[in-house]
Amino acid sequence: MFIHKFLSTALGIGYIGKGAGTYAAIATCICWHLFQSPYTNPYLWPILSTMFIVMIGIMSADRVEEIWGKDHNRVVIDEVAGMCITLLFVPLQWQYTLIGLVLFRFFDILKPFYIRKLEELPGGWGVMADDILAGIYANMLLQLVVVFDFFKTCLPT
Repeated sequence: MFIHKFLSTALGIGYIGKGAGTYAAIATCICWHLFQSPYTNPYLWPILSTMFIVMIGIMSADRVEEIWGKDHNRVVIDEVAGMCITLLFVPLQWQYTLIGLVLFRFFDILKPFYIRKLEELPGGWGVMADDILAGIYANMLLQLVVVFDFFKTCLPT
């Protein structure tokens, strides 16, 4: 059970208490930049690691729910997964990462557009699915920011 607690709390970040989800999202942003290499495929590592985090999150959240109860605030691997989804296919630049962080936390906290409904799913799926959808919404808006930023730089002044 130790390994599930360790993973579901994002290596212990969930034990911080109030604001642990935000700290987990910030730590994810930092790791996203630190672990990407300019010498590797810019899509393969992020996709594979995000898929791995989602799978591990579902399993671990499901297991710790038996002890801590439904979607306990210590469980922050869902924020890690949602933040990874937010940053998929986005240029590796700090300004986009920070905008992605704000967008993801907005959707994760307010839970509009059926995000809250996904919390009703059983077990680890209910813990993870709302943050996955929040990450998808944040990514879609972030892609628009990237496109508009690109066009802004290409247009003559």
